[in-house]
Amino acid sequence: MASRMSVAATGDSFITRRLAEPFQHGDLAAIIRAAEARFTNFEVLTPGDEGFPSAVSGGTWARAPAGVIGDLRDFGFNLMAWANNHTLDYSYGGLAATARALDASGLVHAGVGGNLAEASKPRYLECPSGRVALIAITSTFHESAAAGQQRPDSPGRPGVNPLRYTTRYTLPRERLATLAAIAEECGINDAHKARMKDGFADPEEPGIVLFGNHRFKESESAGYTTEPKSTDVTRVCTAIGEARRQADFVFVSLHAHEMAGTDKTVPADFIRSFAQSCIGAGAHAVIGHGPHVLRGIEIFQQRPIFYSLGNFIFENETVENLPADFYEKYELGLTENVADAVDKRSATNTKGFAVNPWAWKSVVARFGIEGEALTELELFPVDLGFGQPRPRRGFPSLSQDEAILRHLAELSSRYGTRIISHNNVGRIVL
Repeated sequence: MASRMSVAATGDSFITRRLAEPFQHGDLAAIIRAAEARFTNFEVLTPGDEGFPSAVSGGTWARAPAGVIGDLRDFGFNLMAWANNHTLDYSYGGLAATARALDASGLVHAGVGGNLAEASKPRYLECPSGRVALIAITSTFHESAAAGQQRPDSPGRPGVNPLRYTTRYTLPRERLATLAAIAEECGINDAHKARMKDGFADPEEPGIVLFGNHRFKESESAGYTTEPKSTDVTRVCTAIGEARRQADFVFVSLHAHEMAGTDKTVPADFIRSFAQSCIGAGAHAVIGHGPHVLRGIEIFQQRPIFYSLGNFIFENETVENLPADFYEKYELGLTENVADAVDKRSATNTKGFAVNPWAWKSVVARFGIEGEALTELELFPVDLGFGQPRPRRGFPSLSQDEAILRHLAELSSRYGTRIISHNNVGRIVL
């Protein structure tokens, strides 16, 4: 008989405060606990006293008390990814401390390790209905956060499982020639030419015009395309192949902010290419998150790709402290505090996430897999308190806002996916 598995999946848990106990017994927790495999993306660190702030961060230096891990476990989660743009916010000490806290919690977590092999490998959850594998990866990270490959004569480097990509810009012939002339006149490529002269850089392939760090080629129209790095795709697909032989079900978590154009709701081309490659390699679902808004759902080869499930918990405004780098960015000094800094960044709640309602509306997905195919997929709308004062927004509750499912249905229609709503629960038409 074919194996069956029920899954509850959420997007980002940017949790910086302990959960009040009643939330652990509410309707939303019951929906999540009704599944066997229960996933969220853990987008903070619990560095304690070990981690110092890195010179760069994912935006907010994302730290939280270690107790939030147990709170998420008590809420119902048993699977976590934590490969994202905040993983190195508190350097290697913060990474190591968080890894120990996750290990101690008993939660299965993936996407980060002491070297590239460890960060890339599947992690396994034992469920009554079968064994589940989780592989986690991120395309949004500072280059210094990527885990390094170990060698017989050299250790690897701690970090995230990286999905890198290339961007190729296109211009019509005449405009490409103009760009080449501008590059020559302004000297933007002089450093590259010097490296070529010294033998430290190779000439560009024929037909490519270099402009700083960007490469252009001729096309009938202006635009750009993105492609995932083949070695990263191969590494993940190899891990999927291993997991297919070691587990009954394989899920891939992808943290990706990158978008097509300026619309956050539309993933960049390389994201869709990568996700479909994962399904083709045998993954039963790809669970996306990262842009802090919903993206559409695609059913590919009878399996779901969630391009972004948005935010599940979003408490980036209530971190307890921030490093000097954050204050300096907003021209604040030593006498200002976290509230001052967050007010300055948001212009006192008049810009940024504070005024984007879709940063505070999302869904919990609950779906069933039998054998190789999706059997059902339900979507439960979630509200995180848009428009509420800072202390009262960021934590999820079930929503009666019918616009959430209509919005997600519209986003999913570009992939040929139909969502119908009954009693404010969405269902995918298979």
